[in-house]
Amino acid sequence: MFGYAARRVLSALPVALIAVTACFFILRLAPGGPFDGERALPPQTLANLRAYYNLDLPLIQQYFIYVWGLVRGDFGPSMVYNDFTVSQMLAIGLPFTLMLGFTAFVIGTVVGLLAGSLSALYQNKLPDYVLVLLVMIGLVVPNFLIGSILQLVFGVYLGWFPAGGWQNGSIAHLVLPVTVLVLPHAGRTARLMRGSMIEVLGTNYVRTARSKGLGTRLILARHAIKPALLPVVSYLGPGLSYLLTGSLVVEQIFALPGIGRYFISAALNRDYGLVLGTTILYMFIILAVNLLVDIIYAWLDPKVRYN
Repeated sequence: MFGYAARRVLSALPVALIAVTACFFILRLAPGGPFDGERALPPQTLANLRAYYNLDLPLIQQYFIYVWGLVRGDFGPSMVYNDFTVSQMLAIGLPFTLMLGFTAFVIGTVVGLLAGSLSALYQNKLPDYVLVLLVMIGLVVPNFLIGSILQLVFGVYLGWFPAGGWQNGSIAHLVLPVTVLVLPHAGRTARLMRGSMIEVLGTNYVRTARSKGLGTRLILARHAIKPALLPVVSYLGPGLSYLLTGSLVVEQIFALPGIGRYFISAALNRDYGLVLGTTILYMFIILAVNLLVDIIYAWLDPKVRYN
């Protein structure tokens, strides 16, 4: 297993390099720049800024300078937030973004597994119809619309939860944004779990266990849960990636202090360093999560061998 993990890490390096290269050149070749605004800067000031950030060098030379900085763990300076480097800004916002994303991931996964299992057990009955309806709502309605509705209903009209912001680390400020992230993730997990559980419950070894007099609880615990989890585990890696990237929009809607606020502002202002730094950070998180999912998959299915 260790050898497999090492090979996966080594094989991810070319993917990371290609992604960094593509992001770098797409940003630099797009029209506009970080110093283009409504009021044009004096030519001498603009020349000094471009020289300070190495933008006056040939593009390929800028690329190698940036990659060498990444190798040394330096994401470079921010071109909009002059008092902070990209690494400092990511260190400030990343813990909150990870906390928000992982909280929604754990809650959504648990809710989705329970909803999918119950829906499979009561297939084509009232509980199944109700759960499928709730799942479809979470999948069809986009998160920015759900966030706005929850803000209006529970934050403004009813006043049960704060409509936005993050004051003194209050858990109440997390209820609405976590709910927005949980709904689609729980919906996808429940749909996968329902289909997989229905398939497993119809297999021969489950029918044999029922013929021996085993109850539903024992059948689920001993024979159905682990094989039914395999498609769900395959989704959890991309699902966590979706939550972390989707939290960028949610953080902007609810005015939360994660890196989503910095990323969107950087994208609008063409802050090359911060946009690239955030993209690269998420890329490494996604690669690490996918590696972890493969290892868990091998634990769930003994037939899988990574030799």
